[in-house]
Amino acid sequence: MNRHILHVATNISHFSNSAHQTGLWLSELTHAWDVFAASGYEQRIVSPKGGKVPLDPRALKWPMRDASARAWLADPAKMALLSSTDCPADINPDDYDAIYFTGGDGVMWDFPDSVGLQAITRALWEKGGVVSAVCHGYCGLLNTRLADGSLLVSGRKVTGFSWTEERLAGVAREIPYNAEARMKARGAIYEKALLPFMSHVVTDGRLVTGQNPLSALATARKVVSLLNAI
Repeated sequence: MNRHILHVATNISHFSNSAHQTGLWLSELTHAWDVFAASGYEQRIVSPKGGKVPLDPRALKWPMRDASARAWLADPAKMALLSSTDCPADINPDDYDAIYFTGGDGVMWDFPDSVGLQAITRALWEKGGVVSAVCHGYCGLLNTRLADGSLLVSGRKVTGFSWTEERLAGVAREIPYNAEARMKARGAIYEKALLPFMSHVVTDGRLVTGQNPLSALATARKVVSLLNAI
């Protein structure tokens, strides 16, 4: 059976201060894309509004050290995927086996309250699919409720970009909220690595979350492992 993966990326290009640019943290997409492609999966990108996905300029300082991101930037066909993404209304959750929320600070603004993304996530979860996120991508799970009204993350183990990492990254005063605290307030059992910026993945049933950009590869591999077991 050929598996289908839905990647979710942000449309937000700057912080509240428009001079401070943000967007997709590219390697969080490319590392997972490579893992899923190696398994022969079909892949598609959706964003809250559809259309262009901006790239976080800070992430683009790393491609010389990151072959995956460098290859994506050099591939016009891959870059075109980020210039014209689908919107949630274009997506039929029945067509997908897993959803993967990418990060970058921009997602803090447009992921949590996207009713369309919530509907896709709920439908995919309730039909037995895998829900996954990396870094700030877990903000896309903050407000997702299941058919019984309960929050998807309530009582489940998760990880994502920690408040310590926000402070060390120098953006704690510019982001709209503390995602770690909000996850805990929703009843999630938040876990993190012993040291900041280390790869760390948490799995709770069919829910897979990675803490930071360096966790993207391991997160995607865990998604593949779960899909192989279904």
